[in-house]
Amino acid sequence: MTEKELLAVACEQFLGKNVQDVKNVVLQTLEGHLRSILGTLTVEQIYQDRDQFAKLVREVAAPDVGRMGIEILSFTIKDVYDKVDYLSSLGKTQTAAVRRDADIGVAEAERDAGIREAECKKEMLDVKFMADTKIADSRRAFELQKAAFSEEVNMKTAEAQLAYELQSAREQQKIRQEEIEIEVVQRKKQIDVEEKEIIRMEKELIATVKRPAEAEAYRIQQIAEGEKVKQVLIAQAEAEKIRKIGEAEAFVIEAIGMAEAERMKLKAEALQQYGEAAQLALVLDALPEIAAKVAAPLSKVDEIVILSGESSNTTSEVNRLLAEIPASVRAITGVDLTKIPLIQKATGAQA
Repeated sequence: MTEKELLAVACEQFLGKNVQDVKNVVLQTLEGHLRSILGTLTVEQIYQDRDQFAKLVREVAAPDVGRMGIEILSFTIKDVYDKVDYLSSLGKTQTAAVRRDADIGVAEAERDAGIREAECKKEMLDVKFMADTKIADSRRAFELQKAAFSEEVNMKTAEAQLAYELQSAREQQKIRQEEIEIEVVQRKKQIDVEEKEIIRMEKELIATVKRPAEAEAYRIQQIAEGEKVKQVLIAQAEAEKIRKIGEAEAFVIEAIGMAEAERMKLKAEALQQYGEAAQLALVLDALPEIAAKVAAPLSKVDEIVILSGESSNTTSEVNRLLAEIPASVRAITGVDLTKIPLIQKATGAQA
């Protein structure tokens, strides 16, 4: 190799050696790789595909000799032979295979010839079928064209008939329109006559019915208005009466309220003057009524049974209830009954 780096490698490997020594090193390297590749191929592969074999040798050996600074420009195999005539036997086998392939080729040629003949017959039948089909298509197209012509003739005939009927209908419509116009003119004249008759009848009705009816309606209206005014006056009088009665009742209620207020004021002043004794008297006066209200539910009870301990009796229970009365009255009215000597005595004896 001529590259500087690889040339330096070649100098390092072969400096001081002659040409033959270089040849021997390269030859041994290639022979080694040749043997390694031969171990991976069959004899048939080596014999039948020498170019592939040489290519493998170049690819495998090129890196090794390249590291020595040597480049493989070409590598060919001139001949492959053996000492036991194995390769020659392969030639005979190939010859037999060629003969066999030739026979097969002849048979295939004859077969292809038969196939070609059949294809020709088929093509002929196809051509005949296509010709028959075209004839049938022509006949069908003729029939279709004929039917189309007939359809067109029928359509034209129908259009002509329809046009005649439309024209006839237009003429009939014109005639009817003129008849309607004549009827309208006659109807207008009749309406004019009827309107004149209506005007005459209205005038007659005004003279004979409307005017007397208006007079009667005016009389009834005047009577109704008088009755309405009467009712309004009566209602106003009734309202004034009710107002007067209400004012009198309000005055009475106000007087009663003022008297009651004065009574309560005097009572309050008296209570204030008499002090606790008067208040106590009021409470004592109210106690029977309070007791009656409290005991009202007990009036419906037939019998009362008091349950107490062994050492208790009815008297002690009654005394206990009496002792609780002042506290209850004080809770209700705010008055302390224990200040009354009799109550003090009763509660003291109970205690």
